[in-house]
Formats: sequence, structure tokens, C-alpha cells
Amino acid sequence: MNIGMILDEEFPPDPRVENEAIALINAGHAVFLFCLTYDTSQVSSEHIHKIQVKRYLSNKLTYKLSALAYTFPFYKLMLKSKIKHFLQENNIDAIHIHDLRIADTVFSTNQKLKLPTILDLHENRPEIMKFYPHLTKFPGKFLISPKKWKKNEEKFIKKADKVIVVTKESKKEINKRVQINADKIIDVPNTVRKDFFTKHSTYPDILNRYENHFVLLYIGDTGLRRGLQTAIKSLVFLSDKIPNIKLVVVGKNSTDLILKQLAKDLKVEKYVDFLGWKDPKYFSSYILSSAVCISPLHRNLHHDTTYANKIFQYMSFGKPLLVSDATAQKNLTENYKSGLVHKAEDVNDFADKTMQLYKNEALRTELSANGKGFVRNKFSWEQTSKKLIYLYDNLLN
Repeated sequence: MNIGMILDEEFPPDPRVENEAIALINAGHAVFLFCLTYDTSQVSSEHIHKIQVKRYLSNKLTYKLSALAYTFPFYKLMLKSKIKHFLQENNIDAIHIHDLRIADTVFSTNQKLKLPTILDLHENRPEIMKFYPHLTKFPGKFLISPKKWKKNEEKFIKKADKVIVVTKESKKEINKRVQINADKIIDVPNTVRKDFFTKHSTYPDILNRYENHFVLLYIGDTGLRRGLQTAIKSLVFLSDKIPNIKLVVVGKNSTDLILKQLAKDLKVEKYVDFLGWKDPKYFSSYILSSAVCISPLHRNLHHDTTYANKIFQYMSFGKPLLVSDATAQKNLTENYKSGLVHKAEDVNDFADKTMQLYKNEALRTELSANGKGFVRNKFSWEQTSKKLIYLYDNLLN
């Protein structure tokens, strides 16, 4: 089939979109990707890993109006003609919508074409919106309603021919809330491709920098809901027990000043390396330099029903996990015995579980082997993407 993927963002980068497209291309389909560009000098059409990327020029006003997609019709009106052109120009046989923001526009455009449509929900957008800073103050608080987003999400879940989510927990939550046939939803987790752990480069300067430290590693967005305040506060206790401890943070967010001020106030700055965002090619070296890899997410409906991609990156290199009890990552960690689980936002429990791992090298080795075997043998992208391929192989039946 000619599969038309719809992404109302720039491409690249988007690992999930790229991984899904490549999997479908390798299965014999042609994938055309609708995306946006804000740069007049960027080529409008090119092939990236055999993905036929079609860029449509947009502007910052459209980007800002996307937050109001379910408040006013402006966003839909601005993009509808572009999507119609994309679908007709490339003889699209099936539509694959990436996330909720653009869904209304696509379903509206497809009313006459009646192409089979897949809704790929990368996250529980209505729930996570509640934590966006601009929705807690004027004017966002009054203009953007997560309840409206949820109502529309449920409407489009019912309209779509198939729905893709990232975890079994998300599938369960949607089935309970929307009450549709469970067979309509498939879970395709954000796992890592084998290339991530088989074709990586090693950077000795990173390994040498941390060879004498007991490293707690965090990779990814550092927004406050990700739980790094818990890890930083634990250093007040842990630095006395583990003199060579180092919390290494590879990532960034606009709230990083709060984290840095916290470390300063608690007088633990020397035990934290805030490295900012790094090229993903360095991830493997940071992971290899670590003793324990963390994902201390706060509990909420979004975090409870999604995986942080980092945990698969961590496990693929055989590192033990220390994760919060956000449901999805807790279930996975406990089921495959790949790490320890602490109570979310509980500094004492985080510190206690860290000490357990520090004192027991045999436990770290066991958990490491379990996680590495799980990802490399059962839960790499090459394995988990089989559900996606099966979906498309049977879509027209």
C-alpha cells in the first residue's frame, strides 16, 4: 500500500515516526510522510531511509494555533488543503495519523475520500496537557481545555479503523473509558532498534571521566514531572554513604534552573553533572559509564500508561534500573526482574533502593543480565514492530 503518515511537526527528528515508517517499508509498503517546515530554504521533498518525506511550508502562527486545535477552527482550516493535496498527490491508500493534535483536520479531510485510517496515540495528550505551564495561567488556562481534548480523543478513537498505543496499560485504560472492541487497539512500544546496541560508537573520554564514580544516570527531558528533584534530594543522604556518587543528567528543560538551584541549596552541586542535551550517538557511552540508570517519574495517568524510551536504552546495555512505581514501567521492571522500584516522589525510598543496589553487586549483575536479555532477545523494535506490520497486512480485510 501507499501509506500516508501525517505529522504536524518538522522531520527529522522523530524516532517513533522513523522506526514505524522503516518497519513498514521493509515489509513491502511505500511510506509517504506529510510534515511541516518553517524554513523556506529546506527542500520540500526528499527520501530519508526510503521514507518519502513531503514538507509543507508553515509558520509560527500555525504552530501557536495548534494548541487551540480543539478551541477554534483556525488550525484545521490552515492545514486542511495541504493534507488534501498530500493525500491526492501521492495516491494514498491508508492514512496513519501521528498523535491527536492533527486528528480533527485529517478526519475532516478524509470524509469524502473514506480511506482506512490509523490513529497512533504517542501519549495520553489530554492528561499530560494538565501539566503544561502555559495551561496553568492566563490566557491558556481559559482558552485550552484538556476536557475538550479528551472528548475529541474519544470521538476519534471510535472513528478510526485501528488505534495504536504505546503500552498494554494504555490499551486497558482506553478500553475501560471508551468501551470499544479490544481488537481495535494494538500496543506498539517505543523500543530500541538493534542498531542502537550493535552498531554504537564508544567515546573513551566519557568512560574515563566517570570510571571512578558510582554513576546514577538520567537521559531525556528534565521537566519537573520526570522526578529528578527526588534524585537530587536523595544526594544529601547518599553522598555520606557513597562518597564517589555522581548523578549524571543528560537532557534539558526550561525548568532546569529550578533543579540547579535545588542542588545548590542542598549543597550537593558537586555530586550532580547537568550536561544538557547531547547527540544521541553519545548515549551508549554515558550508559556504559553508569552503575544504575533511573526513571523517577511522578505518578499521573499519562506516566502510568506509557514507557519512557530511556528504560529500553538502559537495559539494552545491561544496566540495572531504578524506576518509580508509575504503573507501566513498574510492571515491566518487576515482571522481567530488570531493576528495583521506588515509590514516586519518596526521597527516602529512592535513597534506600539506591543503597541496596550499591551494596549488592551481585544483585546489580543479575538485574543487568535480565534486562539485557529481555531487550535484546524479546523486546527490540524488530520484535515489537511485528504487531504494526500485521495490522497493515490485514487492514483491508
